[in-house]
Amino acid sequence: MANIGNLVDRTFREYLEPMDDIVSYTTLSTGVNTTETSIVFNGDLLSVEEEDALDTGTIIEIGQELMICTDLNAVTNTITVTRAARGTTAASHTAGDLIKIAPPFPRKNVFDAVCDQIKNLYPTLFATETLEVVVGDGFTLLGSYSAPGTNNYLVAPIKSISQYTDFAANSDSTNVVFRGVAVELIDLPNPFTYTDDTSTERTITYTTGPDVVHALQFAGIASGHTAYVTFKKKFIDPTAETDTLATVGLEDEYEPIIMAGVAAHMLSGRDIPTATTDYITDQLSTSSFPVDSATRIRNSLLSYQRALIQQARKDLRARYPEPVSINNIVY
Repeated sequence: MANIGNLVDRTFREYLEPMDDIVSYTTLSTGVNTTETSIVFNGDLLSVEEEDALDTGTIIEIGQELMICTDLNAVTNTITVTRAARGTTAASHTAGDLIKIAPPFPRKNVFDAVCDQIKNLYPTLFATETLEVVVGDGFTLLGSYSAPGTNNYLVAPIKSISQYTDFAANSDSTNVVFRGVAVELIDLPNPFTYTDDTSTERTITYTTGPDVVHALQFAGIASGHTAYVTFKKKFIDPTAETDTLATVGLEDEYEPIIMAGVAAHMLSGRDIPTATTDYITDQLSTSSFPVDSATRIRNSLLSYQRALIQQARKDLRARYPEPVSINNIVY
């Protein structure tokens, strides 16, 4: 399953690092923990000039961590470094991990730009989630004190249905027919204290994401019945490259939107090498979005991103027509 790290790699591959403009690199020969300052590298992958570039003052990158070289031993292929440079975090690295020398686009910067692009997609685009909810008396709380989930990212119900055999008696059954029911999403304070069905006082608290607790109120359905509610939802904030796109709420077709935005952000204000300019121009032309010689790469990327977003919005509107709201109740 695709994850944020795959999206970062794809952004490098398709926009930021064309094959004929890759920065100097080698690999880690032995693993290091979060405190070791001696880095042993594979000297066979470097020319003499590239190896000399590892001398004092050079910044290298392993994973998302930047390090500053303070000494080079060309005989043992060992560099002494200062860890966690420029606000990055020291991490453990394994043998074979890539070492980039003076990278123009640090991976941590690209990861942060991916996260920013995902956050900025809402409200133009949104994720969806369908929950199975047992209707309660009064409000029905989403999440519990022991498993709050990500229900605080929910924005509004799009549709709500339940199964019945007898509409008059509102009796449930399976494999019969679905019927729409009215529902209202309520914003509660975070943290929120309530009494559960065992008369025990509980408190539900969200420590990340929107500062709100959500509950539902239904109309036209009796307590105890099951409803299936589909919500419009904000994208979950990524915290690591291992987060899957599905966990964040991204669909695969949103990947080009993210990449174009990240590339535009990273290239802004830079002198772009000719190889990179030609490569991005070819990429956009392949996507039927040619760039003429008078158009700046960044502006072209943003225009391309807007075109992709417009198409994605049309798809969302076709799948999820806007619901009708009367007196704050969604029908």
